Amino acid sequence: MAPDSIDPLHYRRVLGYFPTGVTVITACTADREPIGFTIGSFASVSLDPPLVGFLPMVTSDRWAAIRDAGTFCVNVLAADQGDLCWRFAKTDVVAPFEGVNWRQSAVTGSPIIAGSIAWIDCSIDTVVAAGDHDFVIGRVLQLEHAPPEQTPNALLFFRGQLGRFTGHD
Repeated sequence: MAPDSIDPLHYRRVLGYFPTGVTVITACTADREPIGFTIGSFASVSLDPPLVGFLPMVTSDRWAAIRDAGTFCVNVLAADQGDLCWRFAKTDVVAPFEGVNWRQSAVTGSPIIAGSIAWIDCSIDTVVAAGDHDFVIGRVLQLEHAPPEQTPNALLFFRGQLGRFTGHD
């Protein structure tokens, strides 16, 4: 079967069987306004040097603003932050930060969302075109996680729904 004959809906449905963590990528614009969007395509890229990556749609206005900022922060959402996942995922939500508790990172000034179980503050290192997405590689400048004894489960996305991790005994 030729790659151009793969049905996009079937492709999305099959890949939905691969659970992903849920993150919100944030930055501050040149006007010091917070901006962000939900992304599940986040990964560790390299330990030396420390690099992470994510894949936004090339047509995303929020990605364009973050690209212009040159920095970003990855906020790993907790299982009880499903509302934030959808808020930052919807393009029709004009002010996703409205009513959201956040603080600026010490290094880049990017928003760190309160309640996130981990955050990774980065500068944009490389952007590679990858079909209808860009593969953004960020150089890690600072990172932290919530105390393990206080950390709720991570928010996961599986087959179009949000859930949480449950370990085996």
